[in-house]
Amino acid sequence: MDIPYASARKLAALLRARKLSATEVMRAFIAQVERVNPKVNALVTFLPEQALKQAKALDRKKGPKPPLAGLPIAYKDLVATKGVRTTMGSLVYKDNVPPEDALLVERLKAAGAITLGKTNTPEFGAGSNTFNKVFGATRNPYDLSKTAGGSSGGAGAAVACGMLPFADGSDLAASLRNPGNYCNVVGFRPTPGRVPTWPAANAWDSQPVIGPLARTVEDAAFLLAAMAGPDRRAPLSIAEPGSIFSKPLQRSFKKVRIAWTRDFGGLPVEPQVAAVLEQQRKVFESLGCIVEEDCPDFTGATEAFETLRAVSFALRYAPLLKTHRSQLKDTVIWNIEQGLALDGARIGRAEILRTELYQRLRRFLEKYEFLLGPVNQLAPFPVETEYPTEIAGVKLHNYLDWMKSCYYITITSHPAISVPAGFTPGGLPVGIQIVGRYRDDFGVLQLAHAFEGATEVWKRRPALTA
Repeated sequence: MDIPYASARKLAALLRARKLSATEVMRAFIAQVERVNPKVNALVTFLPEQALKQAKALDRKKGPKPPLAGLPIAYKDLVATKGVRTTMGSLVYKDNVPPEDALLVERLKAAGAITLGKTNTPEFGAGSNTFNKVFGATRNPYDLSKTAGGSSGGAGAAVACGMLPFADGSDLAASLRNPGNYCNVVGFRPTPGRVPTWPAANAWDSQPVIGPLARTVEDAAFLLAAMAGPDRRAPLSIAEPGSIFSKPLQRSFKKVRIAWTRDFGGLPVEPQVAAVLEQQRKVFESLGCIVEEDCPDFTGATEAFETLRAVSFALRYAPLLKTHRSQLKDTVIWNIEQGLALDGARIGRAEILRTELYQRLRRFLEKYEFLLGPVNQLAPFPVETEYPTEIAGVKLHNYLDWMKSCYYITITSHPAISVPAGFTPGGLPVGIQIVGRYRDDFGVLQLAHAFEGATEVWKRRPALTA
C-alpha cells in the first residue's frame, strides 16, 4: 500500500481493525516528510520522535480505538499546541511555546490523531501567499517557483505531497479555499460556528473559521466529523454534532438548479483560469443539474469585508504596533492602522452592508441550491511576489484585492468549498468554488463529492513526489 497517498478514511479503518499498525503508518509519513519537505517547506516544526513514540504506545493499547487513531496531523502554526512551538509566522512569537492546547487540538487528540508537527503560514495568517521571516516561503508542489497559496499554504502543500493524510486550516478571506485551489486538494470553509474556536480574542467574530484540507471530499468530511460540534467556550458554535458528516455523501442531483458565474459580477479573471472552469460546466449537467448563468448582487462586499477585517486586526494586534512595529510586515501594519482609523459610523455601515449581503445571497439560494464560480481569479504566481497587483490587465488596490472571489462569500457566512477542477496549459492547478445555502455544509460536500467522482482531477499528483 502507498500509505502516504492512501485514503485517510481507509487508513483509519485498517488501523482500527489492526490490519495496519500505527507505527508503520507513522514511519511511512515521516519518511515522506523527510524526502519531500525540504523541497516545499510545508512543515516548519517536525516531531518525528515524539509522533513515533505515541504511535508505538497506541499499538500496545488494547480495546477499541477512536476514529482518527494513529493518523498524523500537523497543525497550522496559528493554532496553540501545548509544549510545541507556535510562532504564528511572526518574529515576535518565534520562541513562543503555549501552555495549553487550542480547542481544535484537544478535540483531534481525543479523536486519536497524533501530532507530527506544525504547518507554515504567513505572518499572523495575513495574506494568501505563505511566507514569513521565521521559516521562509512554502512552495507549490506542482511548480516550485510558484506560491502554494495561503494562509493555510503549508497545510495544502503537505497534503498534496502525501506528507499528511489531511490537515486543519483556517479561512478569513480565502485561506482554506486558496491553498486547496493552488495545491489541487480540497479546502472547505464551513459555516461559521461549525468548528468552534477557542481561545479567541473576539469570541463573537464570525468571519474567521476553521476547516479541513484533504485530497478528497470524503476525507475532508471525515476530518470535519472530528472537528465539528458545539463547545460552550465558543458561543457561536452550532449545536449539531460532528457525526452528521460521517454519513455517506452519495446523492442524486437530478433537476437541482445551480447558478454559474464566471466572475462573481465583473471581477477580473485570467483567461486560462476561466477556460479550465468553462470546460467543467458540462460535468454538472451530466450529473443532472440544471445549470443557469446567474450571480447575486455583491454590491458593498469589499467595503464590508475590508472594514470588518481591519477592525479584527486592530482588536488583536494594535498593541504590537507600540512594542514590536519593526518586526511586523508592512501589510499587517497597514491592516492594523486601517482598523485604528475607523469610527463607529463606518463600522456600523459595514455591519449593515454585511446583513444586506447575507439576505441577498440567502434569497438567491432559494431560487438555486448552489452557486458555482472561480476560487481564485488567477493561477499560482511566483512565490517571490508578495501579492498580485494586477489581474487580466486590471490594477489592484491593496494586498486583499486579489482575494475577492473568495471574500465575497466570506462576508455572507455561507459555506464554500474548493475542489480540484483542472490544470492550466502550464500544469498549474485550478479549482472550482461551490457555495451552498447557509448551514448546508453537508449539501456542499455532497455536490463536491459528485463532481470530484466525475472528474477525478484530484488523482494527478505533483511530479516531485514520484
